Amino acid sequence: MRVGMLTSGGDCQSLNATMRGVAKALYKMYEDVEIVGFEDGYKGLMYADYKIMKPSDFSGILTKGGTILGTSRQPFKLMRTPDENGLDKVEAMKHTYRKLKLECLVVLGGNGSQKTANLLREEGLNIVSLPKTIDNDLWGTDITFGFQSAINVATNAIDCIHTTAASHGRVFIVEVMGHKVGWLTLYAGIAGGADIILLPEIPYDINVVISALRERSRQGKRFSILAVAEGAISKEDAGLTKKELKEKKKSGLVYPSVAYELGAKITEMTGQEVRVTVPGHMQRGGEPSPYDRVLSTRLGAAAAKLIQNKKYGFMVAVKNNEITEIPLEEVAGRLKTVDPNCSMIQEAKMVGISFGDE
Repeated sequence: MRVGMLTSGGDCQSLNATMRGVAKALYKMYEDVEIVGFEDGYKGLMYADYKIMKPSDFSGILTKGGTILGTSRQPFKLMRTPDENGLDKVEAMKHTYRKLKLECLVVLGGNGSQKTANLLREEGLNIVSLPKTIDNDLWGTDITFGFQSAINVATNAIDCIHTTAASHGRVFIVEVMGHKVGWLTLYAGIAGGADIILLPEIPYDINVVISALRERSRQGKRFSILAVAEGAISKEDAGLTKKELKEKKKSGLVYPSVAYELGAKITEMTGQEVRVTVPGHMQRGGEPSPYDRVLSTRLGAAAAKLIQNKKYGFMVAVKNNEITEIPLEEVAGRLKTVDPNCSMIQEAKMVGISFGDE
């Protein structure tokens, strides 16, 4: 039994823990199993950069962040485009897979990685995939590994800001990762006690944001904290086409990110001192949380079970805290976004959190 394995896309804290779960279960199931680790994601599969893993490689990595195999981003939209040397990437990956006589390929990745995994499935390869992303935006699973660990980091950033915000009586904006979806900002914002949470799925009205800040000042609150997703967008900009938005950004003052633009407008409209904090890639780093270690172990073991049953073409998923699987073709290309009308948003509003929309 020979199984390939790769980690693709952005890194996260629980990749090693998940690979360990797969490997330990396979070693338990089979007397003779060989795991081939591809280096730097799909790039390793394309260019046959790999190493034969030993059981010892998977020892001591449960608590280790990052990925022992390395990773890279290989945009799905360029998968059918030859590389600079004219190499057909898809054919090269198929060639490596068959040359190594793999029983299947285990892919740990997020949205783009799952689309490529499904493409390889369509090309006839045996694929089992695992849901990795700090954004928790993969369709078909309640939660992804890496999400809880990133919540912990982002929440800690907001917690740390609280003390300095209170001391100086300032408005602080904490920019949380998430270009297209706001799960991470939503959870970290609520956990960190943010007063205003701005998500990509709920375009904000700057006047509503200002009203919320003024109301806090009226109540004698010395400071305010905003948790803002990277992809947060104003109602005004949300109404523009992509072309119009691009033109607007070209002609206007260019800010490093939405948090800085928002901060400048708040200062302009209220006179309040605003500071911006961007935890950035810290949210991907460090040790996986205990929750993620448990989740990764469960997901990894379930992936090994699929391999044992020769049940290929599926992504391992979580539904109602039970591990299950979902066909890759149902996952590929679909985002799981925050529903603006979901109960979690309504409950957050009930305790006084503003989402800048009403």
